[in-house]
Amino acid sequence: MTTVLFLRPRLTGPRFEGRAVPLEVLRDLAVLEEMLVEVAKLEFLKQHPERKRSPRGFMEGMDLKLTGMEDGSAVLVISLCLAAATLFPPENQACLERAREAVVGAIGAAEQNQRITDHLPERALYYFDRMGRSLREGEAIEFSTAEHPGPARLTKETRRKLILASSEMSVVTEETAIRGRVPEADQERRTIQIQLVDGRRIAAPLPPQHSETVLAVFNGYTTGMTALFQGIGRFDRNERMIDLDAIEHVTILDPLDIRARLDELELLRPGWYEGGGVQLSAVGLAWLVEAFDTKYPDRLPLPFLYPTVEGGIQAEWTLGTAEISLAIDLETHRGHWHLLDVAGGAQETRDLDFDDADTWGWLVERIGQLPGGPA
Repeated sequence: MTTVLFLRPRLTGPRFEGRAVPLEVLRDLAVLEEMLVEVAKLEFLKQHPERKRSPRGFMEGMDLKLTGMEDGSAVLVISLCLAAATLFPPENQACLERAREAVVGAIGAAEQNQRITDHLPERALYYFDRMGRSLREGEAIEFSTAEHPGPARLTKETRRKLILASSEMSVVTEETAIRGRVPEADQERRTIQIQLVDGRRIAAPLPPQHSETVLAVFNGYTTGMTALFQGIGRFDRNERMIDLDAIEHVTILDPLDIRARLDELELLRPGWYEGGGVQLSAVGLAWLVEAFDTKYPDRLPLPFLYPTVEGGIQAEWTLGTAEISLAIDLETHRGHWHLLDVAGGAQETRDLDFDDADTWGWLVERIGQLPGGPA
């Protein structure tokens, strides 16, 4: 068997540091192979206009395999394995190599806002709906070849351009996560409706492996039970979600879930409190969600969150005999801590700067010291 270096895609982004490759990303490579083979068949037909279809066994004697990983974020080595060595590459190998150049050229064209269909026909662009779906913001798969040293970067943005470059594609599928309640469940048709915080309803399938959890959320609808649904969402050209095509994970959320509560507060508009009340900063709310997600451990009790008329957030805990309030300014990232011991009357106050690395550590330690602090 002869092995020829075929592609060296480089994965960039925090998830790929230390040569780490999430298993979900490997699905993209399977789709890449599928696309390359189909484009190679189209290349063969282009060279043989007298034929209506590519020959059977087009890939016989050839295999694309992941044969290694190199340093430099995560660089995957994809090789073309040939059953036998020949002096001149067979025609199907040459078609596969031209397909590689066409695919990388199309990705580069999407990044440079050039005409994508100069490189790939519209029918081949369908594959991008399944390739790169796992990419997150700030991540990319970089492709380089002798013809396109680029590199050409497949990102969430360029993937979307590639899909919508087809005149027949009006929907893009993406990995997504939504929080919501379940007001309707049809067990016969195995479908549900997920009600988002803004009142919109999203249709979704009811997968057998998650039926018990989903139906528990359905039965808890009147008490406000909310869940996190992770799966494949379908989005229109305006990036508005149409429905969920698949549900992969379901997690019932704590009634005080931070992200779900802040999603609600983000809907407040100016004048929300008796004609007054400042609209809360979307950027500030995103900062606070990220801070709680990364710096506030799950073992500690979650606070009740309330908006303030000035446009801030007030977090409140009741732990034993301690009543705690924490006022948070979403613009300056500063806060004021106040603790009242209702049994003895003792009070404790402290000004906080949440941009200081030690502040969250102090907050976590202080909450943990109180009765009922560690969950």
